[in-house]
Parts: sequence; C-alpha cells; structure tokens
Amino acid sequence: MSNDVSLKKYALISATMAAFLTPFMGSSINLAIPAIGEEFQTSATLLGWVVSSYLLASAAFLVPMGRLADIIGRKKVFITGVFLFAVFSLLSGLAGNIRLFIFYRVLQGIGSAMIFGTNMAILTSVYPPLERGKVLGINSASVYLGLSLGPVLGGFLNHRFGWHAIFYFCSLLAIAALVVILLKLKGEWVGAKGQRYDGVGALLYFVSLVAFMYGLSSLTSVSWAPYLLAFGLAVLGIFIYYETRVANPLLDLKLFINNVALTFSNLAAFINYSATFAATFLLSLYLQSVRGYDSQVAGLILLAQPLVMALLSPLAGSLSDRVEPRKVASLGMAVTTVTLVVFCFLGPGTPIPVVMANLLFMGAGFALFSSPNTNAVMSSVRREVYGLASSTLGTMRLVGQSVSMAIVTLMLSYFVGNVELEFASTASLIECTRVSFMVFSALCFAGVFASLARGNVHVTKEAKETN
Repeated sequence: MSNDVSLKKYALISATMAAFLTPFMGSSINLAIPAIGEEFQTSATLLGWVVSSYLLASAAFLVPMGRLADIIGRKKVFITGVFLFAVFSLLSGLAGNIRLFIFYRVLQGIGSAMIFGTNMAILTSVYPPLERGKVLGINSASVYLGLSLGPVLGGFLNHRFGWHAIFYFCSLLAIAALVVILLKLKGEWVGAKGQRYDGVGALLYFVSLVAFMYGLSSLTSVSWAPYLLAFGLAVLGIFIYYETRVANPLLDLKLFINNVALTFSNLAAFINYSATFAATFLLSLYLQSVRGYDSQVAGLILLAQPLVMALLSPLAGSLSDRVEPRKVASLGMAVTTVTLVVFCFLGPGTPIPVVMANLLFMGAGFALFSSPNTNAVMSSVRREVYGLASSTLGTMRLVGQSVSMAIVTLMLSYFVGNVELEFASTASLIECTRVSFMVFSALCFAGVFASLARGNVHVTKEAKETN
C-alpha cells in the first residue's frame, strides 16, 4: 500500500512539474520577441516563426508520440520528452543566429509533444477512476499556473537578465523534473504492447496538420496560404481513408465512431479553445492600444483570469469525480459564454474593475470546463489508448488555439487593415474587438450543446475500481 501511495505521489509531482513547463514557455516567450528581434536583427516574418515553429511541432507530433507511448511505454516517451525539452531549451538560449534558434525551437516543440502526450496518460494509469478528476484538476492547475507566471516571471527575467534567461530557467526546471522522474517514478505503463506502429499514418497526419495549421494562420499574409490549407485538408482525407484500412492505425477512428463521450468531449475542447484562446490577445491590445496602459500594468490586469483558473481547477476536477463531468463542464462553458458576451460591449470608457470582474468569472468558467472535460475524455477510453486519448485532447487544444488566432487575424485585417498598430484608430480596434467577441460568443454557445451531447461517463463504483 505504501508503495502505491508513493507511486501516486511521485507520478503527480512529475506530471505537474512537466505540465508547468510548456505553457510557461509559451506565455513568457511572447514578451521576449522584441528583444530577440533586436539581438538577431531579423525580419518580422522570421520572428513569427519563433512562436509558430514551436506550436506547429507540438501539435503535429502529439498524436504520433502518444500512440508510440502506448506501444513502447509511456514513461520512456515522457522521460525522453523532458530530456529533449531541457536540452533544446538550453541550446535555444545559446543559439547564435535566428535560423538555428528556430531549429532548436522545433525540437523543443517535439519534446513538448512527448510531455503532453504522456503526462495525463501516466496519471490516468496510476490513479483509479474515483480519484482521477482531482489529480487531473491539479495537473490543469499547473498548466494555468504556467500561463499565469509566464508574463510576470518571463517579463522579469527578460528585463533583468535578457531573453536567454527564460530558456535557461526552463532548462533548469526540466532537469529538476527529470531527476525526480528518474529517481522516484518507478514502473512502466504500456497499453498496446506488441502492436505495430503506423509510420505511414504518422507521416500523413504530420503533413496534413502542418499544412492545415500553417495555411490557416497565414491566410491574410501569404498569397498561397489558401492552397496550402486545401492541400492540408486533402491529405487529411487521405489519412482518414488510410486509417480505416490499416490493421494497427495511428488513430483508431472506430474509437470515436463508437464512443460518443470521447467524440463530443474532444469537440467541446476544440470549440472551447477556438472561442477563448485569443481573448487574452484581444484584451491585451485593448488595454495597451485603446486604454494606454503599459505592458506591465496590462499583464497584472489580465493575471486575474489564469489565477482563478489555477485555484479552481483542482476543485472542479474533484467535483467531476462525484457529478457527471458533462454537467460541470457544460456549466463552465455556459459561464464562459456569458463573459464573452459581456466583452462584446467593451468601449473606450469601460471601467477597469468591470473588466477584471469579468475576467475572474471567465477564469471560473475555464476551470469548470477544463479539468472535468479532461476527466471525461480519460474516463471514456480503455487503458491501452490512454496515451492516444491524452494526445488527441492536446491536439484539439493546439488546433483550437490556431483557429482562435486565425479568427482574430482575419478581423484585424478587415477592420484595422494593413497598418502598424500604433497608427490604428481607436474606433477600428474597438469594432474589431467587439465583433471578434461576438463570433467567440456564438462559438462558445454552440460548444455548450456539444458538451451536453457527450452523455454520461460515470459508471458504478465497483466497475470504476476494477478499471
């Protein structure tokens, strides 16, 4: 029994430390982009790849790495991912030119995919169903803590020690997590031992997702982006056709056809991130370009949302152990919809306490949705596909984020036009913000029904204890 308790404890510590890394890196590096551009004397296009390369690599490798983990062992892939993240975080900080830096960012993104494709799968493997919601909530809280501390700590490191310090800090934290995993996390979890890895499917998946995401995010800046987007969708069609005819597919589509809870939980996650991810970006523009606050003050105002998410996620996850996850998650989506509607009425004179109060409620809505939704996904599948389920959910998150930013990019192109931000009129920025939030509100409202449609995932206590 003591070994079981120890395993649970160190699995949670390892997964939580690793879960902090990638969102922290993602949210902190944005503040360092100007400094990186100044040091490398590079173009805005290449600077865009500093963020995009990491996001694309993470998304494209999530499902392939999750499936690999199910076959060869989740701990093996998890350790490799943390190791790669540590090494290429260090090398990113030491990079001597922008192209080498972007190359290291791609490899760092692959490490991130290996982490996110396995950490929830390991937790689900170690903890019985009756305890999953709570620990997945703690894991979600770690993600939100990374998002919260990224702008604050990342801004401090960048200001005091230079942008390199952000990467050195992440490397040290990854090394600390690696030490805990190697010394304390005993055992291995293999769900699909002996099955053949679908290399062709992995290649088709990779090509389709990269083409789709890059094409979507470049619609307003690259003339051939629509063709790349169409190519990505065509390859996706080939991938789906191929997967229905291979013995051991990378992505078992029957899993989704026969599992309503899994399908609609992933759809709800995709809609949620599509409707909410760019909200912080829009509000950052609003606070700085419309209201005139500096980046530090704007960051502190926006901090209200992720802090509430971090505080409430464990409670929401624990609640979903006792109440059907679809009810808790759907409530969270409904609360988020209301807050998005409120932001449709933003104006140049909206009181900042009103903005902050709405951000607090938005954070509560996110928390009520995220960890219960994760619990629903992981509780709706068999042990042998935990890695795949975890990776699919992560992919929905990343693709949803890309769609959300694509919506805002299109709105900025339409309402603001091809002018530098400092020369954009306040009226056009306000109109862009309002219309964007209207689109997000409609998306999120539709997401409530997707969340409700998933059905129940709770089973009897006896069945849970034997899962």
